[in-house]
Amino acid sequence: MASQKIDIDSISVESKAVVKLARQGANFLLSGGAGSGKTYSLVEVLGVVLADYPTLSVACITYTNAAVDEIERRIHGDNLSISTIHDFLWSNIKHYQNELKETLVELINDEEQTKLKSVDGKQINEDYFNNCEKIRYKEYLKLAEGIISHDEVIVVAAKMYEKYEKLCDITKDKYPFIFVDEYQDTDPLVVDIFLESFEKSNKRCVIGFFGDSMQSIYENSVGDLGKYLETEPLKVHEVLKRQNRRNPLNVIDLANKLRNDNLEQQPSDDISAPNMDPTGRVKLGEAKFLYSRNADLISTRSYLNWDFSDTNTVKELNLTHNLIASKANFPELMRVYDGDKIREYVKNKIRKPLKNEQPEFDCEGLTLDQVIRHLGNPAATPMQRKYIEKYPRYFELAKSLPYKSIADNYVEKEQLLDDKKNVAGADDKPSSNRDDLIKHLFKIEHLIRLYAKKQFNQFIQLTDFSVSSVERKQELYNAISSFSIDETTTIGEAIVIANELGLVIKDEKLQRFSDRNPYLFQQVCDIPYAEVTNLFDYLEGYSPFSTQHKTKGAEFPNVLVVLDNGRWNSYNFEYLFEQMGNQSVIARSEKLFYVCCTRAMEKLAVFFPNPSDKALVTAKSWFGPDNVINLD
Repeated sequence: MASQKIDIDSISVESKAVVKLARQGANFLLSGGAGSGKTYSLVEVLGVVLADYPTLSVACITYTNAAVDEIERRIHGDNLSISTIHDFLWSNIKHYQNELKETLVELINDEEQTKLKSVDGKQINEDYFNNCEKIRYKEYLKLAEGIISHDEVIVVAAKMYEKYEKLCDITKDKYPFIFVDEYQDTDPLVVDIFLESFEKSNKRCVIGFFGDSMQSIYENSVGDLGKYLETEPLKVHEVLKRQNRRNPLNVIDLANKLRNDNLEQQPSDDISAPNMDPTGRVKLGEAKFLYSRNADLISTRSYLNWDFSDTNTVKELNLTHNLIASKANFPELMRVYDGDKIREYVKNKIRKPLKNEQPEFDCEGLTLDQVIRHLGNPAATPMQRKYIEKYPRYFELAKSLPYKSIADNYVEKEQLLDDKKNVAGADDKPSSNRDDLIKHLFKIEHLIRLYAKKQFNQFIQLTDFSVSSVERKQELYNAISSFSIDETTTIGEAIVIANELGLVIKDEKLQRFSDRNPYLFQQVCDIPYAEVTNLFDYLEGYSPFSTQHKTKGAEFPNVLVVLDNGRWNSYNFEYLFEQMGNQSVIARSEKLFYVCCTRAMEKLAVFFPNPSDKALVTAKSWFGPDNVINLD
């Protein structure tokens, strides 16, 4: 299939500048703010490059299958390869099995890296993979069988490109042009491959990045390419795209005050842009700052008078999931991950006294019950006692388990609720904080959704069921058809059924998780599976509520942003508005606030409960005095 030829005279000024750099063989970065049409520019540049070099292969890599589908809908070509980053890297290293095996052994035995470890955490011999015909990449991890999964591919690839100059030569020969979409969310190891390891090779290859550093809101991502924009000679040349096609003027003005770089946006001059009215003028829109010492969210919603049941036109963005969990109907999962007073009792009444008063005491091999007795049965606080009386079964379970399996395992709600969409093989983000149990459950739920929507190709890609013939397809159909879950099915039962049918197998990651976290694992398994469905709905945006992280990339006519820090130390909106406090926390909060505000296509409302006088001064500076409204 031939690519659509794009006339360079018809593309935007920014795309022309990028094409000029590509023709010169220079690496580039197209920086565009929210609503600037970065994907449109990517497609423009791809079209011209494909027309310029009809015999050369061009790779376009991004993070999600949804993004891959979106780009494929806009452009295609015989020499254009569009894939996720993980698939791209695997396609380039999978043929070198000896090197793969050597690298895996080296990584597993490297005490400083944590992504790849043997099941027992011990070192392995050089011949560990000799009995494996080849290393394979699947949706689950079974190192003993030579199977790696989504989480390990980037680590393995980065090490191989670092070690083998020939691999860099081969990849650059195969793809003289590699374009990276949403670069700011890239794992730093991916940038190291393209801008460090590739330097060892003398082959020609243009690396192009598209994205916005102000929208880098995920931890462990590269964030920006600052150090590469300041080298002499330049490793990466930056082109700024200043237009904004999404937001009304009042939101653009606010967004420009929030940016901390030299990219000041302006309304698009395209009369067909969403933020233009029928007369060809940019919409003014609304950007209001609402605050109160007494009012709550109910009063705020009443004041706005928006239809919060219409999830297509209204979205309420919260930083903390605690504000949403009960409304979204996954309270027991939230209790286990964020409200377990038994674990709190162990931490404060057992672990701390032992550490401070009896550091020489050896707990190895002892149950929690034995350690409690050793300390003379320390009294629980009233809240802890009330919790233990409400859940006596789980207190007995905890006491029967190894003390270290409870005391030494850190549990927090982000292991449940991290919404980077890290579902292996689906709409993923790298480096998710979700634990392996929740990833496993989301894989099951995602399969159910794909089948219900008749998205069979994606379903076959995601399932662990091997489809190698027409007969196997029929067996897969029979398996998913018999996968029956109702309101009485527990999470544990769903895991067993999915495994027995071969749809989602219990792999080494899940086994390791259950071995190391038996107390948490058993509690989750007792919860109705319906809570997984509700959690999935919430994190995937099928409710009027959303976390502020989850909304990245989306847009809605009306957006309410709730500035409540909860108990998340990584963000603090008081610091942001008072411009005082930890600078890294302020920077993260500023980027997240920028992303939230720029989702609004018509009306933006920000609700801040109990702001200080100093915070109100900043609010009036950003929103304008007339748009700062006291709801009391």
